[in-house]
Amino acid sequence: MTLVARLLEQAARTPAEVALVAGDGAELTYGDLRRRVLAVRHGLLAAGMERGDGVLFSVRPSPDSLVLALGVVAAGGVVVFADPGAGPEMFTARLRLARPRWSAAESLLYAGSRLRPVRAYARRRGLLLPNLADLRIPGDERPMRHVFTGRRLPGVPRGALSLASLAAGDAPREPLTGDPDAPAAVIFTSGTTARPRAVVHTQGSLAAALDLFRERLPLGPGDVVHTDQLMLGLPTLISGARWSMPPLTCPPAGFARLLAERGATHTFCVPVHLAEVLDAAPRLPGHLRYVLLGAAPAPAGVLRRAVAAAPSAEVLSVYAMTEILPVALASAEDKLAHTASGAGGDLLGEPLVDAVVADDGELLLSGPNLCRGYLGEPPLDRLPTGDLARIDGGRLVLTGRKKDMIIRGKFNLYPGLYEPAVAALPGVVEAAYVGLPDPGTGDEEVVLAVVGATAGLDRRLRDVLDHDALPDRIVAVPELPRSGRGRKLDRKRLRELVRRGER
Repeated sequence: MTLVARLLEQAARTPAEVALVAGDGAELTYGDLRRRVLAVRHGLLAAGMERGDGVLFSVRPSPDSLVLALGVVAAGGVVVFADPGAGPEMFTARLRLARPRWSAAESLLYAGSRLRPVRAYARRRGLLLPNLADLRIPGDERPMRHVFTGRRLPGVPRGALSLASLAAGDAPREPLTGDPDAPAAVIFTSGTTARPRAVVHTQGSLAAALDLFRERLPLGPGDVVHTDQLMLGLPTLISGARWSMPPLTCPPAGFARLLAERGATHTFCVPVHLAEVLDAAPRLPGHLRYVLLGAAPAPAGVLRRAVAAAPSAEVLSVYAMTEILPVALASAEDKLAHTASGAGGDLLGEPLVDAVVADDGELLLSGPNLCRGYLGEPPLDRLPTGDLARIDGGRLVLTGRKKDMIIRGKFNLYPGLYEPAVAALPGVVEAAYVGLPDPGTGDEEVVLAVVGATAGLDRRLRDVLDHDALPDRIVAVPELPRSGRGRKLDRKRLRELVRRGER
């Protein structure tokens, strides 16, 4: 059974139960969700969508985006996530690789990308939007089809299909058929304008990922999962639980308030975001049973605060990659105990997938949740992660990134091996290593950037670090630069800040 069929089967069992609570508090029942998805599927097929058609998807997390994405996949289409705010050249390069036949976007984005005054306003705010209404695929003369969400605004292409109209149309309950191994989602992650890179997931690989989450994270009717993350929202719905979405722009205090008001039993945060939530609300509601952290390493300070704020909850750190998720989960208690033991590295937990460590220390992964591969490239059997790791007693320990390695004479310093120990020291909030190359010697100056107290830190480091890992200098910074939705550490920017001597 395909991913969408499983979700709709669950919806048919509990049609009157609330499936989703939107950011504004509006509720959508399982019955309404099922009917709308089937209606969108029917409408797209009637409008000419063919199996394998790519749909450029520019709709932010919301009930509309969920219904539209599920309807596309149910119709045999492929959801293509290519951020229109990535810049004109990168967006064009991604478009050339993906070659979508359809575009789905919010009416506001169509207006903002087409109307001159709105485009000028967006440009002043540093956002260069492509003209979505006039998209053309090089070498393909066929016009692109369009679907919009929200009310029709000036700039929405003539002939574009309204999601509201599609969702209100006929919803025949014919059996959903499809190939679990066919592409369902394309997610652009990295690369250059010359060679953009996109991960291709199938319904089968996504379903396997959801099953792994459900095995480790008990979910069922009565549970409420507060998150904007699709890969936690989908297992929530397949389990018959309730998905609570925060508003698109939700301040930390508002996020904490909604956890309490909506009776959340599970939530997911990026570590930096959770720290902000705890600044606003040092105590989380007692009905919270699971707090998940992911998308970036969780510093010891954040883990301690999370455990103290939610003593009745299990605080879990999720290690995952876009290509294969989840990979491993570790409890906050286990991670803190590992750091305190002096064993080095960041404990990831027991692997949920097939994991081996290559001779050079790189972590290689495979399993049913592995993506099919990268768009335009041969299929993947095993994923080289770029992460360095070891396996201790059956548990994965992250020791660094291959590309982050700092060369110091004959010693190769992997930041991820030592940063957790530094961040666990009293008074240190966060810490990150960067190397500044010396063009004359080829060696690198080792700089430790620290958020928090640095007085006497050089002496305390000698108690927790190898001699060769001691920094050449320590720099105090108000915060570590981060980027992306996952708020990951941006070592390139940090290196530039340290080089320029900025504080």
